[in-house]
Amino acid sequence: MKVAVGIGPGNEDWEGAAAFLQEAERIGVDYAWSAETWGHDAATPVAYMAAKTSRITLGTGIIQAAARTPANIGMIALSLASMTHDRFILGLGASGPQVVEGWHGVPFRGAIQRLRETMEIVRMVTQGERVSYQGKIYTLPRPGGEGKALKTNARPRKVPIYLANLSPKSLELTGELADGWIGTSFIPEHADIFFEHIAKGAAKAGRTLADITMQVSAGVIDFSDDVEKLIPQRKPGLAFSLGAMGSRQHNFYNDAYKRAGYADEAVAVQTLWLDGKRDEATALVPDEMVLLTNLIGTEAMVRDRIRAHKAAGVDTISVAPAGHTLAERIENLGRVVEMVKAEG
Repeated sequence: MKVAVGIGPGNEDWEGAAAFLQEAERIGVDYAWSAETWGHDAATPVAYMAAKTSRITLGTGIIQAAARTPANIGMIALSLASMTHDRFILGLGASGPQVVEGWHGVPFRGAIQRLRETMEIVRMVTQGERVSYQGKIYTLPRPGGEGKALKTNARPRKVPIYLANLSPKSLELTGELADGWIGTSFIPEHADIFFEHIAKGAAKAGRTLADITMQVSAGVIDFSDDVEKLIPQRKPGLAFSLGAMGSRQHNFYNDAYKRAGYADEAVAVQTLWLDGKRDEATALVPDEMVLLTNLIGTEAMVRDRIRAHKAAGVDTISVAPAGHTLAERIENLGRVVEMVKAEG
């Protein structure tokens, strides 16, 4: 099993973020992923960190497919693969209707089909094929105009594509077409709620789960013998995912926790959050959910969570080390890297 971290600071201290990533690379972290919500884009930080590192694999985690044309995403992938000397992974996702329609002004309907066609066109672009494509959403070149089928004048490359998704149908798409999966809202004891759908999609393409790299969020790293002190600090993040990452109609994070056995809690937290009762929503997050979705507590507890992920079939855990200083964060991260290596 391998270890991943996130790229990018919340306070725009890019020099500090680079220093953290350089230390993460030094102690043996394997991957680093940049996020994209409605702030900074996912691609530019990868380019910046490519110049600051030499070994670690960098990825977009994730580029929102509806925000750019497929050809533009392919160009971004080629540029970043070139800048990183092929230590780049293209992470893609459909996002959700709140962002896609509210921020980008693009209809969310047909999101899975858009993701499928985007992947197919991106692969044509990056592999140097002449791009002539007829889909339900994209037709290249546009009919009746002056456009012609083009192929990239950059050097073709094989760029791995990972998908970040949670809904059953989109997970099937991951199994069918993607090189890897970027998972969130993940509890290893309930991995089947994701892996069964990925396996179903893989079977359509004559593949198995072994053909897809499983990379999932294992949450925050924080060591302490006083476990009760650590739990409340992690509840606001879960309450935000359950309540704020979507609407009452569509919250894919909330739905994932429902499928994992927390249906009543997920609905109750979401209702309170959307009614403006955020403190009450946060207090309602179960302690058990915090412990199952983070690497917190004693060394024995953290080691058990790492083993649970490995037993579930996870290839890489993505983590966020707690700490007020760079030294504290790297110390926590280093302890987990050593544990993961010891497990093999």
